[in-house]
Amino acid sequence: MPSPYVNSAYAGRMEPILVGSVADQRRDRTSVKWTLWGPEVLPLWVAEMDARPCPAVVEAVTAAVRRGDTGYDFGVAYAEAAAAYAAHAWAWDIDPASTLGFADVMIGIEALIRTVTDVDGAVLLSSPVYDSFYGFVATTGRPLVDVPLTAEGRLDLDALKTAFAAAQASGRRAAYLLCNPQNPVGTVHTRQELTTLAGLALEYGVSVIADEIHAPLVYADSSPFVPYLTVAGDGPAFSVWSASKAWNLAGFKAALAVAGPGSVSDLGRVNEVHTHGVGHIGVIAHTAALTSGREWLAQVVSELDQSRRLLARLVAEHLPGVVLRMPAATYLAWLDARALGLGDDPATVWRQTAGVGLSSGPNYGPVTGRGFARLNFATSPEILTEAIERIAAATYR
Repeated sequence: MPSPYVNSAYAGRMEPILVGSVADQRRDRTSVKWTLWGPEVLPLWVAEMDARPCPAVVEAVTAAVRRGDTGYDFGVAYAEAAAAYAAHAWAWDIDPASTLGFADVMIGIEALIRTVTDVDGAVLLSSPVYDSFYGFVATTGRPLVDVPLTAEGRLDLDALKTAFAAAQASGRRAAYLLCNPQNPVGTVHTRQELTTLAGLALEYGVSVIADEIHAPLVYADSSPFVPYLTVAGDGPAFSVWSASKAWNLAGFKAALAVAGPGSVSDLGRVNEVHTHGVGHIGVIAHTAALTSGREWLAQVVSELDQSRRLLARLVAEHLPGVVLRMPAATYLAWLDARALGLGDDPATVWRQTAGVGLSSGPNYGPVTGRGFARLNFATSPEILTEAIERIAAATYR
């Protein structure tokens, strides 16, 4: 099923969005991606895109600053824009009254964990998974239970059933953090998988909190994105998402938690102070992206598709022994370097020897991430090619 926003005719009328030489990025970028490791390291790690901004966002933010509209956020503009986008993209009916704003997805997830689990209730996840899951679970003090993905990067539903049953037997309220699509492996969970998960969650009383921030970044040759709440029924369930990843807006703080029908009352128990971090300019930026930035996103997805294919060719040509399973979503690639004998953390080795900064695999799973590295391919073909050639030169010399 093609993405509703991939429009090759539109893409052909614009200059590339993923642009820049290393010199250009060094001169223009001051965010963490390009500054953490200094000028010697070519960074392909944290999930920022090397992208021209969405014009609709630039216009909306500039206009707001010009008129002095820089106060505190209020109202339902973001929820209404998200609902309109979700209806068009995925036929997902979101009721703005069943939503709550947060500064970002992980702040929302942490607040929901505290609301729907007991202090000693388990929080389950499936590694390898977004590294911030570990840190935010730790802040809540809840015990963490890892139910790893299968070797194919899919949900292990039999293992989840066993883990959910154990959580129920403990007598403590528990939650499962779903990453949909899955960062870092790029898996798009199917409707059948998610429906089975929802049935298990309902049977065993485990709340599912779905991080769906990468949902707009699903490629046309993959299974379509299925919002978890569209299969959750009356089970305890939430989706937390944001326009920040797809439109490269991490610096504009805004996210939205959506409660399923069986969890609206739980969302109402979240203390409203958790919403105070929502940035008014962030809401303006995200709303403009969702309503007027869809063609920009179509071109980005098209260019990212080309980048992932380029990366696959480069890895096959220059990095023998490294295994790359083509991601079906996100702009993140999960490199299996175990055959190279570089130890548990090849990303650190390559940063020190090749001057290329990737994300360390063990951060995404202390066991399942050993020997892996995460690579961000949301950059220009020139930068991507240079990075792989640097790694090859350092690895096989």
